[in-house]
Amino acid sequence: MFADRAKIYVRGGKGGDGHVSFRREKYVPDGGPDGGDGGNGGDVIVEIDEGMNTLTDYRHVRKYMAGDGENGGKRNCRGKNGKDIILKVPAGTVLKDYASGKVIVDMSGDNRRITLIKGGKGGLGNQHFATSRMQAPKYAQPGQPAIELDIAMELKVIADVGLVGFPNVGKSTFLSRVSNAKPEIANYHFTTLNPHLGVVDLDDVKGFVIADIPGLIEGASEGVGLGHDFLRHIERTKILIHIVDAASTEGRDPIEDIYAINKELKNYNSDLDTRPQVIAANKVDAIYLSGGAEDPVERIRNEFEPKGCRVFPISAVTGEGIKELLYCVRDMLDEISSDPVVFESEYRIERQGSGNEPYTVEYDVKDNVYRIEGPRIEKMLGYTNIESEKGFTFFQNFMKDNGILDELRELGIKDGDTVYVYGHAFEFYE
Repeated sequence: MFADRAKIYVRGGKGGDGHVSFRREKYVPDGGPDGGDGGNGGDVIVEIDEGMNTLTDYRHVRKYMAGDGENGGKRNCRGKNGKDIILKVPAGTVLKDYASGKVIVDMSGDNRRITLIKGGKGGLGNQHFATSRMQAPKYAQPGQPAIELDIAMELKVIADVGLVGFPNVGKSTFLSRVSNAKPEIANYHFTTLNPHLGVVDLDDVKGFVIADIPGLIEGASEGVGLGHDFLRHIERTKILIHIVDAASTEGRDPIEDIYAINKELKNYNSDLDTRPQVIAANKVDAIYLSGGAEDPVERIRNEFEPKGCRVFPISAVTGEGIKELLYCVRDMLDEISSDPVVFESEYRIERQGSGNEPYTVEYDVKDNVYRIEGPRIEKMLGYTNIESEKGFTFFQNFMKDNGILDELRELGIKDGDTVYVYGHAFEFYE
């Protein structure tokens, strides 16, 4: 079964924590801090593999996690970086945020290799936090947390031209005649359940890539049958060849068929309604006209050519009229930008506020007080006037929101106990 969709879970590596340690040397009783830094977490990288054409691998393995960074060590030892993980995908794979459906990246055009999720930075060891006021810091910076995400993967084939039409109108036969593709051909509905790509070579002019989009039915835009599975592959094409059974070999009216398919295209994606289109009135070799009968090809021409849609009578079996059709399509492509159709990014993967500036909350047995220290606390005091009522309220909320009050409770603080914060003394009350 052709796999053009998958849902996976990806996770970048967590940054390793910085280390807290102090030099212990002979004859040096109070050595300075020597805690090493944590290693960086591994990245999640997505790369195009030209040898792949489906997402089958991602149907079987659904979790992909980069390695975490190693924690720092004593004697300024830095932790190892986490190992990157590389996800290989076929060209044309669109990665979306599963929850919102927004496009993260389209692996097409210049997007050959991208870093989807950056691993967390390793935390700094306590050696970086020594100051004149705090020469023996007992805190280090934790590593940045991992970013995790559920990803929806969709493969949208990359082709210049798409073949559309009801089942059994001759699209596969047409593709096999004009290109190197070898689709299965048989006289029953839904012979083609996979999109087939073929390269059309023309004399003296540049060729193009053509895709046989599997047979559509009414209601496809609402997911009837395999509607969505088929329609997504039309979105990159620049021109549509609408193949119709002009001979009505199955009793359907070709004009009604054209309107029905165009309605499904518009309902699925309104942009498809403005996509240039030519009509291939197929199976002209099977048209039998009796006296007074109207030529079905002329009926189709009279209906659609006034609307700017050229009609070509062809026979995919005998080859009649196909050359003229292909050269017309080539001329139309020459008037359209040759840049590939690449879906713009709509979703940015961002790391939430770092929140990893270190601090310590500890009980000083000697002085019978609780002390709160660290760069995060110093930074907060630098922009907060705790002498004012508003500033003091902000200070209390900061302590609550950062979990500091919970840590004081875990240490056993009671009403009336003293808390020191860089020269500021407070009495604690619930």
